[in-house]
Amino acid sequence: MNFAKPLPNYLVKRYHGWKATTYSENQVWYRRLATEGQRPRAMVISCCDSRVHVTSIFGADQGEFFIHRNIANLVPPYAPDGDHHGTSAAIEYAVTALKVAHLIVLGHSQCGGVQGCIDMCKGQAPQLEAKESFVGRWMDILKPKFDLVADVEDSTDQARQLERQAVVASLENLMTFPFVSSAVEAGSLSLHGLWTDIGEGGLQCYDPKEGKFSEV
Repeated sequence: MNFAKPLPNYLVKRYHGWKATTYSENQVWYRRLATEGQRPRAMVISCCDSRVHVTSIFGADQGEFFIHRNIANLVPPYAPDGDHHGTSAAIEYAVTALKVAHLIVLGHSQCGGVQGCIDMCKGQAPQLEAKESFVGRWMDILKPKFDLVADVEDSTDQARQLERQAVVASLENLMTFPFVSSAVEAGSLSLHGLWTDIGEGGLQCYDPKEGKFSEV
């Protein structure tokens, strides 16, 4: 194997800085996590976007969140077809093995994946329509929600609305998983839909009764 390269020097320096400070000052906690295992109270499904810093938003420490990230924080419908399902596997493990009490879907502003879905729906992204596009086929999960925002004339407002609809779609699809729906019905698991504004630092929560997002 000759294609793997050494870690970039700036990351090596950052690691040594972390080891000498954060780790050194919390060795007992880290060793406890290692020996006793993880017991996160919540799972967070967020976007891969590097600007979405899940642990910073909630001031979380190691061991608090079981985090899964993918393009546009989407959850596919339950489909036990034998294919590879990274998101579904993470959900299964969080709910059935870790028994998290909360499952949070966190969307965000300026989401590139959502914009890609809009471009596809408007016929402006032929590269994403190609069957070999992993991103395009993943965004097919969200395409049905575009009808809800198709008539929004302002492009920025349209994108912000579809970003929130991506959260709603994921919440709806979560309930197609038998082990999720049964845990919700039993009261041992609660679902939460959030959307964060990167530039303003805002956080909104979805209210299913009102059918809208409101500031936290």
